Amino acid sequence: MITVITEMEIDAPIQKCFDYARDIDLHTRTVWPHTRERAVAGVTTGPIGLGQTVTFEATHLLVRQRLTSKITAFEPPHLFVDEMQRGAFKSLRHYHEFAERGGRTVMTDRLYFEAPLGVLGIIAEQLVLKRYMRRFLEHRNLELKRLLEEQRPLSHH
Repeated sequence: MITVITEMEIDAPIQKCFDYARDIDLHTRTVWPHTRERAVAGVTTGPIGLGQTVTFEATHLLVRQRLTSKITAFEPPHLFVDEMQRGAFKSLRHYHEFAERGGRTVMTDRLYFEAPLGVLGIIAEQLVLKRYMRRFLEHRNLELKRLLEEQRPLSHH
């Protein structure tokens, strides 16, 4: 199993950061454009909450795929967890944590995943997937930070 942890300081209130991070519209706007990611089932727009699912379709590593996640823990405005229900990984759990520090919000992502295919999957995890997933999270978090600090309102509010 691979662990990827990223941390980002954001000059915005914790509740706003929490709400932006769980907004499906913002998720699809803040990922890499080349993935052509879109929500196709479950909650497909607006905020997602406890017990709800979303299915994303995207191209990652040249493969068009679908991933369904469910929100399995929800403690506003400090934590939500999504866990893969169906998708390309053997397992994937993503903790989104938020804390206030010095008038700012610290957003921490803890991503745990395991590739399928036994030994081949372990090799892929080490050679490609760990770096790819870290870069994916870092890009998305920088985009979220930019939107939050620009104080743009959410499109559906």
